[in-house]
Amino acid sequence: MRVDIWSDIVCPWCYIGKARFERALAAFEHADEVEVEFHSFRLDPSAPEEPEPLLDALADKYGMSAEQARAADAGARANAEGEGLPFTSERSHANTFDAHRLLHLARDRGLQHEAVDTLFRAYFGEGADVFGRDALVGLAEKAGLDADEARRVLDGRQYADHVEDDTEQARALGATGVPFFVVDERYGVSGAQPADVFAQVLEKAWEEKE
Repeated sequence: MRVDIWSDIVCPWCYIGKARFERALAAFEHADEVEVEFHSFRLDPSAPEEPEPLLDALADKYGMSAEQARAADAGARANAEGEGLPFTSERSHANTFDAHRLLHLARDRGLQHEAVDTLFRAYFGEGADVFGRDALVGLAEKAGLDADEARRVLDGRQYADHVEDDTEQARALGATGVPFFVVDERYGVSGAQPADVFAQVLEKAWEEKE
């Protein structure tokens, strides 16, 4: 059975939703027969390439006050910590296009899950740079990718079409935001749902498949 997940590397609810889904999958009787693939979806394609403080970016994008931006991030932090995930508010915000291109390289090299984990943990757990070329090359190497190959990809335009195609596919499926999960090409689950919701969908999809 196949599960497709659309997410953005700087989306806290994608980080949380991934953990909740994985908790459900770990308890699923047929987990070893489930193939999971991540797809690109940029929440803010117009974000600048140069990083800016996250809370400033939230306030500007959504018309929030500084206090509202802090409260929104605190809510995400509470949910992340409830899943046992490291989470810092000392993060920057910028365009994630190159990070997504890197994830497509990782998929082709059989290291997509390692790369997704590495980027999420670096960004949310450490407040690390996941935007600059040098930073991304270092993270790619940490995930098991060849640093020289990662740099060649990031210095060019390789996988740019893959990122755009993923987004168009998500929109064609009716996704307006992420995380967005599609189980067995039939059941869509939107948002960072509780683990038991994912468990129910996995069971239902498996029973109907059988």
